[in-house]
Amino acid sequence: MRTIFLLGLLIAQTVPGNTARSPQQTDGQAAVAPAFRLSNLKGSTNRLSDYKGKVVLINLWATWCAPCLVEMPELVKLQKQHASSGLQILGVTYPDEPRTSIRRLAQKFKLNYPVLLGTAELLEAYEIGEVLPVTVVVDRDGKIRARILGILEPEDFKDKVAPLLENH
Repeated sequence: MRTIFLLGLLIAQTVPGNTARSPQQTDGQAAVAPAFRLSNLKGSTNRLSDYKGKVVLINLWATWCAPCLVEMPELVKLQKQHASSGLQILGVTYPDEPRTSIRRLAQKFKLNYPVLLGTAELLEAYEIGEVLPVTVVVDRDGKIRARILGILEPEDFKDKVAPLLENH
């Protein structure tokens, strides 16, 4: 049974365009993204409200997650290309990741966006399950517009994020 469950997780992580409607959305209305306050690698605090007016991609990842590492160079590229249009990527680690491992990966991939230390409370608030990576798309008004399970594919960005950047 565990093998089937793990196989399902692997498939969910690797299927392009694997998106899910946020359970927080009802009747076609986008839900307000839960507020958070998380520590970053430098020891200071970041809040979702710090990025009001931007399109925020909350990318949840872990050091042990191969698909998470595969998508990092593309996230770096997207942040560089679209920052002037109001895009802000936030890399949020899975809870209880060792800081030294996180810092090492952030340096290795030259992450140009904040890396925040995730908590169990954040996973619960955003209803994140066992699948990683997960990218939650939050619009300029702080509403959840999409949840992308697995690697953020170019089609996902084009369909779910780019239109939010153009509306400004």
